[in-house]
Amino acid sequence: MTFRTPDATDLARVAVLAALIAVLGLPGSFPVFGGVPITAQTLGVMLAGAILGPWLGALSVTILLVLVAVGLPLLAGGRGGFAVFLGPTAGYAIGWILGAIVVGLIVHAGNRRPVWWRTAIGMVAGGVVAIYALGIPVQSLVTRLPLGDTVIASLVFIPGDLLKAAVATIVVTLLVRVYPRGFRRQWRAAPVEERVAA
Repeated sequence: MTFRTPDATDLARVAVLAALIAVLGLPGSFPVFGGVPITAQTLGVMLAGAILGPWLGALSVTILLVLVAVGLPLLAGGRGGFAVFLGPTAGYAIGWILGAIVVGLIVHAGNRRPVWWRTAIGMVAGGVVAIYALGIPVQSLVTRLPLGDTVIASLVFIPGDLLKAAVATIVVTLLVRVYPRGFRRQWRAAPVEERVAA
């Protein structure tokens, strides 16, 4: 996937997606085992990667996290400040950046038009697996709970995150059909079998 220098329109879209992630935190959160809350904000991370692509998606997440680090209460439950990155949620927050990259790389693989099945794979691989891959080890380290026990405890998040991945897949699939300009990219023609599957 080629990288181009972002222009003013790209940066405006980055800001909009960063704001969307923040807004998805407004309903609050539901703390569970280990102090890691269930929030809707990972849905925004998935959408950022899918709509903006891997690098601009990661940029939108990074901007949000920088604002959180300087003290703005933009995480679910009104959390903000650098202390967020020293607690059990730190790995998940940093994992959002990796998650957006993975989602974008898979959804736009080969610079092809997103199709529902590749989008679904991207949402799960980036929006769930990649975030957990960073989040769980850091949570284990901070809480001093063995890694295996932390993995088991984290299973409580799986149903909600899979639901968010499904919602994000539906949103992206609909956007591709009704407003493809929202993705602001030229797609290569997809192979025949991929067009049929779409």
